Amino acid sequence: MQGHILIIDDDRELAAMLGEFLVAEGFTVSAVEDAASAITALAAHGADLVILDVMLPGRNGLDLLRELRVRHPRLPMMMLTARGEPVDRILGLELGADDYLPKPFDPRELAARARAVLRRAVAQSSADTPAGSATGASDGTPGTTAEPDRALGPLLLDLRRRRATLRGDPLELTGAEWRVLLALAQSSDGPVERSALTQQALGRRLALYDRAIDTHVSNLRRKIARGGGGVEIRSVRGTGYELVESAAT
Repeated sequence: MQGHILIIDDDRELAAMLGEFLVAEGFTVSAVEDAASAITALAAHGADLVILDVMLPGRNGLDLLRELRVRHPRLPMMMLTARGEPVDRILGLELGADDYLPKPFDPRELAARARAVLRRAVAQSSADTPAGSATGASDGTPGTTAEPDRALGPLLLDLRRRRATLRGDPLELTGAEWRVLLALAQSSDGPVERSALTQQALGRRLALYDRAIDTHVSNLRRKIARGGGGVEIRSVRGTGYELVESAAT
């Protein structure tokens, strides 16, 4: 099953065109035109993925994104932005969007990105299987697929539950932020290239002028700093990023 996509866009013609294309690609699709309808639809029927336009009538799409991230903290969300508004893209990622696509775009790219976001959401949901189940056992019994936790200083990554804690307190991360942090924590060969992080966290190749991965790293840095530090994500010029221990703040 490809999943149920909720499109939130007041451009009826565009929403209808996207809906037809995505249905042909195997998705189930519904569409609403404003923030109030989106909140009602999600409460009544839910969704596997939200595709949200920044420009909405009555209420800014970024404000809606902020509210939806609070109401549905683990719901995958993609954002549509005007090509000439990079500030909207950056702010949207900071508010919790998993990915963005600037208009105009190729529907085939939208479908590919939607699949990538959904695959990672399904993987994260599967990892949340309670301890002792067939896929979540961690007691050394035959057939267990559990991986050891990752720790660096006061940072602990619980791979089975896909949860991160810093000094014992949970870090509230989006799916993309978790995948970035995990990729950095798992790297034993030094820095991770931006292209590799983009592939692992967002499921796509790094495009020219694409700053999405840098925004996710910036979000992680702020959350780590608020949690008291002890680890930091360092920029490595010409390469990418690495996760290292540091002095606590």
